[in-house]
Amino acid sequence: MEIDILTKEDLHAFKEEILEAIRKLKENPPINSNEKEWLKSADVRKLLNISPGTLQNLRIIGALPYRKIGGSMYYRTSDVRRMMEGGNGNG
Repeated sequence: MEIDILTKEDLHAFKEEILEAIRKLKENPPINSNEKEWLKSADVRKLLNISPGTLQNLRIIGALPYRKIGGSMYYRTSDVRRMMEGGNGNG
């Protein structure tokens, strides 16, 4: 088993690397970095301005794919966007 000894200088250099990486991310954030991949039912209803019954009907007819985890339904943001643009949600 090899043991590495870290010095204060090593820790300082590591800190600077982390800070530099954070600065780069702030300057050039990833595309849609604040967008969630999965949305809950309440979020989808709000985005589409629909009732719980309408959302249920979209699930039943297969117009909006979803995943059920525990007692909650989750929808892919890309599927919801497709629905908003008039696409069929299946894809």
